Amino acid sequence: MAWLVCGRWTKWVVLGLWVVVLAVAGPLAGKLTGVEKNDNSAWLPGGSEATQVADLQSRFGPDDIVPAVIVYERGAGVTPADREKATADVARLQQIPGVTGQVAGPVPAQDGKAFQTLVPIKVDQDGWQHIVDVVDKVKAATGDSANGLDVHLAGPAATAADSAEAFEGIDGTLLYTTLAVVTIILLITYRSPVLWLLPIVSAGVALTASQAVIYLLAKHAGLVVNAQSAGILTVLVFGAGTDYALLLVARYREELRRHEDRHEAMALALHRAGPAIIASAATVAIGMSCLILAQLNSTSGLGPVAALGIVVGLLAMITLLPALLVICGRWLFWPVRPKAGTAEPTATGVWARLGGRIARRPRTVWLVTAVVLGAMSLGLFQLDANGLAQADQFVDRPSSVAGEEALARHFPAGQGQPVVVIGQNSAAAQIRSAVAGTAGISSVGDPVVKDDLVQFEAVLASAPDSDAAMATIERVRDAVHGIGDAKVGGMTAMTLDVNDANDHDNRIIIPLVLLVVLVILGILLRSIVAPLVLIATVVLSFMAALGVSALVFRHVFGFAGEDTSFPLYVFVFLVALGIDYNIFLMTRVREEALQQGTRRGALVGLAATGGVITSAGIVLAGTFAALASLPLVAFAEIGFAVAFGVLLDTLVVRSVLVTALGLDLGRWLWWPSKLARVRDEPAAVPAETGTAGRDLDPVP
Repeated sequence: MAWLVCGRWTKWVVLGLWVVVLAVAGPLAGKLTGVEKNDNSAWLPGGSEATQVADLQSRFGPDDIVPAVIVYERGAGVTPADREKATADVARLQQIPGVTGQVAGPVPAQDGKAFQTLVPIKVDQDGWQHIVDVVDKVKAATGDSANGLDVHLAGPAATAADSAEAFEGIDGTLLYTTLAVVTIILLITYRSPVLWLLPIVSAGVALTASQAVIYLLAKHAGLVVNAQSAGILTVLVFGAGTDYALLLVARYREELRRHEDRHEAMALALHRAGPAIIASAATVAIGMSCLILAQLNSTSGLGPVAALGIVVGLLAMITLLPALLVICGRWLFWPVRPKAGTAEPTATGVWARLGGRIARRPRTVWLVTAVVLGAMSLGLFQLDANGLAQADQFVDRPSSVAGEEALARHFPAGQGQPVVVIGQNSAAAQIRSAVAGTAGISSVGDPVVKDDLVQFEAVLASAPDSDAAMATIERVRDAVHGIGDAKVGGMTAMTLDVNDANDHDNRIIIPLVLLVVLVILGILLRSIVAPLVLIATVVLSFMAALGVSALVFRHVFGFAGEDTSFPLYVFVFLVALGIDYNIFLMTRVREEALQQGTRRGALVGLAATGGVITSAGIVLAGTFAALASLPLVAFAEIGFAVAFGVLLDTLVVRSVLVTALGLDLGRWLWWPSKLARVRDEPAAVPAETGTAGRDLDPVP
């Protein structure tokens, strides 16, 4: 099968097929942003109470109206001139395209220090970008703060505009940042001015093809894609694809030292490295597919998007990349071309020397390493993944945050984002009484009736994104449930339901991903002990990465907390992607163990794969670190935690902990397969350690 990809004439067929794919996929990939869904339905948990209320609201009027609140504030008290300005602004605001209905205001605050004006904005098919354009015109119409009068913009429209600007150019920003990071790392890894181009080209083709497939599924099959999943797709395809490329190129270079014919060398490299690459991609794809079971739409939508990206990336790296490598020939490796008959440098390199040192006292090494990782995990006590308030969601301080703070200083805190209660009109009086009598509700508006339904809007006494407001929503629900089929929604209720959905997803998906990875490792390694040992190291690595990240977020970056989806995303990325390195290492160890025994196989496996695993880890860490280029705390936190976790995994867990465990357990690592009954030979210490020719005593 490998010969079909890299044969003397079939390599040109493979290249031609990918050229056709690129020609077809290019125009389709450019349309992906046009089918992204970034409205509430793309992020909310399907079927939640807040989602049901949002659907019912469309019966009472247009569901595409988003209000903006203009706050005029003067610390010493507003003047008649301030009121004249605010009144004149209303006339200008009414003329802005995109402002619909009646602009309400200016309404004075009871403390005499502010006015507020409510501006209803209609959202058209352009979604977020349209809101940004209208909000910019609203800001221009009201002018900047001057002469002691501060003008702020608050409300859902202002928040949406700031979020849209944060996501604006996410695809381009991530793509260029990721390209720069991967290019620099590959240049350092290969030390060749040309070789790095082929993995980059292959990953770029894979990204374009996957975007085209996802566009078609979103357009015709109902796949939900938003800005978050589209951005993460770029990182995944480049990160994982480059990892597969590094493993294949390393094995190809190894075979080039053994064979004159580069076609034969590539066929053998694909035959030997292919199963590990395919198993790694299958693990990631299946692990990501588990996200489909999430209640949160944004999380469940990410599952198929990520899985498709990984599958297309795999196809490119085991077909297009091998064809390009054999077409170009050995000169790609210049200035250090691998010639047939030359020694393999990894046999006496730094990883071989590290293996020799670990082999002296493997049990001590893995015990000490495990204790250190356990100590790092103590930082989990600092983890506060209970969601981020609006003011804490951005790395900087956007104008909408200042506007909400100004609104809260002079008006009821929840006025810009009311609680929405919808129930049967026949129980209108009872519903209103129950809502009004709930602690934490400042006031309840007049009923709006449509057919057999009634809608009330209530104002929260606390800030809409505060813990106190969430508690109020729970009390309102307790009060109205059972009365006229009443349901409670609004922005605060949406946030509460999102947090609850994330808690559910954490409990369901994390154990499921662990089980999937365990089964795949068991099938691949034909063992029970090895997968259990590897899963234990993965969990320990994840906990250590999360613990250190929590400390850094709190005491270095000054972040207020973590998003409720943070643990799940970091877990899925670290486990599903980090398992690649387990597979790369352990498939090579097993291959060598069949010939030399497990303990010597562990040392040869580390020597042969240590460099490529480290390079792959650095590439993957660099691509996820690119998420920090976005001005959103949630992305910055995921980027840092995954990048740190991947580096910890490759430099410490895979190279030291797993190797030491393999040396200590020996053949029992493969129980109950036949390999567990093959007695180990003593582990030889490489010559560079200064003990050449001496075998270590067998590890008991």
